[in-house]
Amino acid sequence: MSLQRRLQLVCRDNEDLWMQTAIKVAFATSDMKHVDQHFGAARCFAVYVLDRDQVRFVEASAFGRPDMDGNEDKLAAKIAALAGCAAVYSQAVGASAIGQLKAQGIQPVKVSPGAVIGELIVSLQEELRQGPSRWLAKAIAAAQPTDVRRFDAMEAAGWSE
Repeated sequence: MSLQRRLQLVCRDNEDLWMQTAIKVAFATSDMKHVDQHFGAARCFAVYVLDRDQVRFVEASAFGRPDMDGNEDKLAAKIAALAGCAAVYSQAVGASAIGQLKAQGIQPVKVSPGAVIGELIVSLQEELRQGPSRWLAKAIAAAQPTDVRRFDAMEAAGWSE
């Protein structure tokens, strides 16, 4: 199953820095309001970028009707569409998809049927304020640009064995 449509919102220049330090999360949805899809059968993903205080809808990716044939190749297009996401929320996800998502640094998150996307975002932001869970802390660290000066102080102090 291939990607059929993709809507991406372009940031204004003043948002670029914020977008580099926020995390990107996706939701498997049919109505853009609820998580109501199985990952492998998802017809659409709504993608948001958020930090503790801000949230922006940035993308919707729509796919054709899935074949329920157990063919794992259909997952490749979906996983590619989620590039850069820290997590994907869905009602269910198969073992093969979990492995493929984790290999790309995307945490699969299973939620109850009909979970409201807005409430999940609020909960995620609260978790960011209170102290992120292990997977979220790892995702935040991966999203941060590498500081090329991180060893400068050690070098200036000298090295001895």
